[in-house]
Amino acid sequence: MEAEITLKYDDAKDAEAVAKAVSPDNFKAPPSLSIETTSKGNNVVTYIRCRRKIPTFIATIDDLLFCVSIAEKTLQTAKKLK
Repeated sequence: MEAEITLKYDDAKDAEAVAKAVSPDNFKAPPSLSIETTSKGNNVVTYIRCRRKIPTFIATIDDLLFCVSIAEKTLQTAKKLK
């Protein structure tokens, strides 16, 4: 199973910050799972490949989106403090 998830932001700095915040997930995956996140302009693009069962695939997407949500909230808070 494979998925490509693209998230769009207002500017490239926000996209880069979110991508960097979730990119450690790229290194924590077991061999049967591949997660690759990059920023491309105003977008954050994540490729997920899973050679396991569908619950693993769905849980991976859910975990990614949860981490992205936390990164976005942190970014918003940091902007308010400036």
